Amino acid sequence: QVQLVESGGGLVQAGGSLRLSCAGSGRTFSSYAMGWFRRAPGKEREFVAAISWSGSRTDYADSVKGRFSISRDNAKNTVYLSMNSLKPEDTAVYYCAADRSYTRDVNEYYYWGQGTQVTVSS
Repeated sequence: QVQLVESGGGLVQAGGSLRLSCAGSGRTFSSYAMGWFRRAPGKEREFVAAISWSGSRTDYADSVKGRFSISRDNAKNTVYLSMNSLKPEDTAVYYCAADRSYTRDVNEYYYWGQGTQVTVSS
């Protein structure tokens, strides 16, 4: 069982930066791959970034590549999403998720956080 709690969302101007955190519970956190997803108003939940259990592999959606960075600290049971050069189209609720599989498929992830709102003003 893994429980996930996101934090760090907020309102930022275009071109600004935010860092999201996802704190996980459980002694097995380090054995899970982690993903970040987002859902904009009126749209489906979409993949943003993923990181393998060790942190040695990362994957990004084309829309955020070069601007966002995913990382993890297994000693702290926490995964991060650093977001730079934010655009209004990045506005969404951001979710972290955990699964045994390292994948960008939203349907594969079993554990989900409650989400944190990111709003980018133009």
